[in-house]
Amino acid sequence: MNLDFNLYMPTRILFGCGKLNELGATPFLPGKKALVVIGASGAMRKHGYLDRVVALLKNNGATAVVYDKIQPNPVSEHVEEGARIAKDNKCDFVLGLGGGSTIDSAKSIAVMAKNPGKYWDYILAGSGKGKTPTQGALPIVAIPTTAGTGTEADPWTVVTKSDTNEKIGWGNALTFPKLSIVDPELMVSVPPEQTAYTGMDAFFHSVESYLATCSQPASDHLALEAVRLITEYLPIAVKDGGNIEARTKLAWANTEAGICESLSCCISHHSMEHAVSAYFPSVAHGAGLTMLSVAYFSYLAERNPNRFGDLARAMGQKIDGLPQEEQAMAFIKALKELIRKIGLKEQKLSDFGIQRQDLRKFAENAFHTMGKLFELTPVKLTVDDATAIYERAYG
Repeated sequence: MNLDFNLYMPTRILFGCGKLNELGATPFLPGKKALVVIGASGAMRKHGYLDRVVALLKNNGATAVVYDKIQPNPVSEHVEEGARIAKDNKCDFVLGLGGGSTIDSAKSIAVMAKNPGKYWDYILAGSGKGKTPTQGALPIVAIPTTAGTGTEADPWTVVTKSDTNEKIGWGNALTFPKLSIVDPELMVSVPPEQTAYTGMDAFFHSVESYLATCSQPASDHLALEAVRLITEYLPIAVKDGGNIEARTKLAWANTEAGICESLSCCISHHSMEHAVSAYFPSVAHGAGLTMLSVAYFSYLAERNPNRFGDLARAMGQKIDGLPQEEQAMAFIKALKELIRKIGLKEQKLSDFGIQRQDLRKFAENAFHTMGKLFELTPVKLTVDDATAIYERAYG
């Protein structure tokens, strides 16, 4: 545990069933004209969520302009287009409605609506130019409809530069939402497979934050509780999406995981998945993480079993009295069982058209784009090590 840390969480979170209705009267709305960012799938319109949000904004004296092109793996071109629309319409805040990709895009759009140039000018890794967004950002409101990324409670936004296959996380104090409304009732419409993918994303955010060398007391507490909740309730929600208790517990675990990402950080498991979905955007982020996970965490546990026992215990494993190495393997056993229960056991990288010859390229990309997370990993990994993990995951 790191006892030398900063703790900064500036987001106001309204959490609970029915909380979306408070959008119509909350005094914390950061403006009177919103750019409402949604995904291209049409789900927000289909389920009536967009109409509800626009109507509630109107009740609160705010108008809305809608931008609806965001993809599951969002791209910088759409960030820049959304920012132009926000500028042209003189929007004074950005509202992300949907899953993590939509809210991440809203954060990035909020920055680019106030700053000149291209989005990649401000990215700190890969081919990014590392500039500082000196003009600030529009305020951000986040309304998640999935329990996956925790982006409603952290500053991070993940966007891909398509022409260079760079999928990079970025963020700062400007990209924390000012207001997040987490209403589990908006999550009952998520289908089983997406429920599984998003739940595992939140699970790995928690696990990685606990293992990261920058972990600290607050993130440790929240991470272990999130791991426990997801282990118990994700299989229930996958089986019965209308189970509001399971949806509520998962929504809170997801928000906890987002706070963990603010107080601690993900590790290189995320770097390695970003490389996969940068080249193969049809791979959902949670799917990629899950397919890599057993190989990745086994590799770490074999070399540094410290802290894995706590994660195993949070997943319900009986480990008292076991050597540290066996405690670590108990976590791997529980991870495999969770993956089986949610129906993802059979998925393989090859299912998405990925070839063995791609694996070295992925490893090199992971270090190029998200190399910082390797520095926070409790085992030192090289490009050769990462390639070996991909090989083990590929089967």
